[in-house]
Amino acid sequence: LVAALSMGSMSWAAESVQTSSSLSSEEAKVAYSLGFIFGKNNATAIENLDIDKFVAGFKDGYKGQQGLLSEDDIKKTLTDYKERRMAQAQADFQKQSVENKVRGESYLADNAKKTGVMTTSTGLQYEVLTQGTGLQPKPADTVEVHYEGKLTDGTVFDSSIQRGQTASFRLDQVIAGWTEGLQLMKAGSKYRFTIPSGLAYGEMGAGSIPPNAVLIFDVELINVTKDQAVEKSDKKKKK
Repeated sequence: LVAALSMGSMSWAAESVQTSSSLSSEEAKVAYSLGFIFGKNNATAIENLDIDKFVAGFKDGYKGQQGLLSEDDIKKTLTDYKERRMAQAQADFQKQSVENKVRGESYLADNAKKTGVMTTSTGLQYEVLTQGTGLQPKPADTVEVHYEGKLTDGTVFDSSIQRGQTASFRLDQVIAGWTEGLQLMKAGSKYRFTIPSGLAYGEMGAGSIPPNAVLIFDVELINVTKDQAVEKSDKKKKK
């Protein structure tokens, strides 16, 4: 076994040396770099690419030779391919959306039965982990928080805790589940929010958050900065 591993390592090393030596000129390095970047950037965009045919087409086009397909055929081929890929992507997205909706509704129903979980009229679910005694924010106030967001399968998609830096923002400039949920909190509190997709990113999702995803956030409300304009307006009304 040791001998076989040694021979394999020697073979790999020899191949690496040979590959490296083939890039001895600047022109070779440029050519390889362009090919590498194109391949890497299109690996997920073009599935099951016939690399031999790709290279043959590249050579013909680069040398200005007559192509195996006419210009019109090439345009139609690529247009049809793009439309097929878009249709497939849309179908996959819709399937994922429906599956996530069913899965999310089931998760919310089960979660609502857990001890300590409360549900608001909008469907937002929350648990009080630690109850603070500080200021309670309003929508126009700026809050400072530490948080971690997860999908229902436990995947962490965002975390100020992991970054080691708190986040600050106006409460009316975030998803509806946050705007509603944090108004229930007082500074110094830690809550867990389970947010229906309709109070989060809905049917479209966002970035790494899939469509119709239920989101789970552990949030610590550290500080509340009152909106001075609103405060002055409220004082005038009271007078």
